[in-house]
Amino acid sequence: MLADYTRLALTGIKQKGIRSLLTMMGIFIGIAMVVSLISLGEGLQNAMLEQFEMMGTNVIMVMPGAGIESMFGSAVPVTEHDVDVIKKTRGVDVVGGLVTKIAKVEYKDEIKYSWVSGFPQDEGRKIIEDMQQMKIETGRDLREGDKYKAIVGYMMAHGDVFEKEVNVGDNIMINDQEFEVVGSLERIGNPDDDSSALIPLETAKELFETDEYIMIMARAKDGFDSEVVAENIKEELREDRDLEEGDENFAVQTMEQMKDSYMVVIDLVRIFLIGLAAISLLVGGVGIMNTMYTSVIERTNEIGVMKAIGAKNSDIMSIFLIESGILGAVGGIIGCAIGLSISKSVELAVKSQGIEYLVASTSPVIIFGAIAFAFVVGALSGALPARQAAKLKPVDALRYE
Repeated sequence: MLADYTRLALTGIKQKGIRSLLTMMGIFIGIAMVVSLISLGEGLQNAMLEQFEMMGTNVIMVMPGAGIESMFGSAVPVTEHDVDVIKKTRGVDVVGGLVTKIAKVEYKDEIKYSWVSGFPQDEGRKIIEDMQQMKIETGRDLREGDKYKAIVGYMMAHGDVFEKEVNVGDNIMINDQEFEVVGSLERIGNPDDDSSALIPLETAKELFETDEYIMIMARAKDGFDSEVVAENIKEELREDRDLEEGDENFAVQTMEQMKDSYMVVIDLVRIFLIGLAAISLLVGGVGIMNTMYTSVIERTNEIGVMKAIGAKNSDIMSIFLIESGILGAVGGIIGCAIGLSISKSVELAVKSQGIEYLVASTSPVIIFGAIAFAFVVGALSGALPARQAAKLKPVDALRYE
């Protein structure tokens, strides 16, 4: 019996031709948005969680400014003095500061402006390297005693910043000071990092005439809770700066706190965009309802014939419910295909810009769930027209012109 209902429903869809395709459009646009957004959202979330795991959950960051003031350069800076204070804090294992500025970089008479970072040469370097996921591709790392030596990022080394590749042994000018390139980094995945240059920390302080750090990073000792150590750092810095609790002119954040902040933002964006997709699905449902009402009118005589030869109200209602459900399901299948194509295209487009960590991720559960949801939306949208068709009296239906 179900096979007969399905055959009649498919015949009805086929007869409507282009109208059936236009009816499904609202559904597959909505499903395409849902699938592509969930796929990209899952991929971004997985990539971020992986990055946080690789950077370590026991890392603590200390930054200048406690609020919006830091965005405008008016924040009280963090300096080498703060590094010394943090090193003495209970539970702190290793501390490293980072000086980063946009500088004029010249190579073979070509000038670009790129990020240049000063890295410590002591044990503090390790924590920054782990956070930034930096690995040497060619040449060597910076060593203690190096002064005017530099390591270049992947894009700079491979000719994506300057017209020519920057190789180990070449000389580059940073703010009119000559540096010898001693190594290059593997691709990190962030265009800013991959087009940057690294120089010794003390050299950077001298070159940029500053002792202010963009960030100080500390690692908690094994066996210590990073949240507790972060509070210890806050307490020591407040005491050193003679500040009351709540009046901090610095920010201390653990990796776990940063991860939670990023996840909240991703979830809010995802909810907002899926809400937009739900509106499209609602419009698609209204389209199916409109088409099914029209179908009932067009097939009134056919309904009368079926009832005259013994079809029950439930039979008529089942035929129209299945037809509207199939319209939704087919729209869902098309939408899933479009959504997966969109998410993969975005992934490839982002990778072409040098960002490697975004990988679209979609589980079969999401695909089958989206198709099932589209079927339910279609069936519910066709419920009222199906009920109207089922209530038609055979005599009235057969006399309908």
